[in-house]
Amino acid sequence: MREIAFREALNEALVEEMERDEDVFLMGEEVAEYHGAYKVSKGMIDQFGPRRVIDTPITEAGFAAIGIGAALAGLKPVVEMMTFNFAILALDQIVNTAAKARYMSNGQFSVPLVVRGAGGAGGALAAQHSQSLEAQYAHVPGLKVMMPATPKDAKGMLKTAIRDPDPVIFIESEVLYGFKGEVPEEEYLVEMGKADKKREGDDCTVISWSRALHFAMQGAEKVAEEDGVEVDVIDLRTVRPFDRDMIRESVKRTNRAVVVEEGWPFASVGASISEWISRELFDWLDAPVERVHQRDIPMPYAFNLEAASLPDADGIADAIRRACYL
Repeated sequence: MREIAFREALNEALVEEMERDEDVFLMGEEVAEYHGAYKVSKGMIDQFGPRRVIDTPITEAGFAAIGIGAALAGLKPVVEMMTFNFAILALDQIVNTAAKARYMSNGQFSVPLVVRGAGGAGGALAAQHSQSLEAQYAHVPGLKVMMPATPKDAKGMLKTAIRDPDPVIFIESEVLYGFKGEVPEEEYLVEMGKADKKREGDDCTVISWSRALHFAMQGAEKVAEEDGVEVDVIDLRTVRPFDRDMIRESVKRTNRAVVVEEGWPFASVGASISEWISRELFDWLDAPVERVHQRDIPMPYAFNLEAASLPDADGIADAIRRACYL
């Protein structure tokens, strides 16, 4: 199977969906003439023209509102945020309009909108540009939140998001754009809310998503090599709604759980998943649910301090050992 980069997989998803449906269009800062800040939209202006690949001013609240209006009018906009750090400015439009339109109209209106772009730490980009903010959106009824970890999932998940009749927040790790992986040439979709088991084992369940999944895999391999502990590693892919069935099956078998995320610990996605496991699967747990996350501080600027702030293989391996009483 061919190998392509994460950004190329996203580009293929956008191109295929725009070829498939003329109502789909892309808008955002530098997506057209500059081919995207991360080159996700490379070549698309040449293929589809400026009516469907639209450069916007640096006005996140404004172009998010235009995208929502277009969706309400029957189009299928993909709104690119150069980074979800900037999408904070569009929260009012996303949370108070897009997320609530179907509910407040008693099902008469839908908002087939995808808001996508980079999130998480980007490599010495400091506190204002290195935030994992998925909890802001996962907290809101009416929004779906997808976060791919591999090129294959990135393509299939983005195609699914574009076809969804409701607003989808699609967050891509900033440091994964150049990450290469196998991607089928034939068309495929990744089901919304369906997790993927990346590694199998009977001793502990590790749950993660996006970039943190790769840290989780490293931690699982470390304890397998050093301690003989074999771990289920679950990639949530969709953090709202998340795959309760896969987690339930795994934890009932392993009786232990570790939740790994790139974001802060308080009121986070990981906190909610840990609470759900502790409440719903209490009788099957042989140890408290362990959590691994970014330190509860603004992201430092220096490369070495950024790495010290984020989850890593050693920290995850230690959490697995604690869960297994090693």
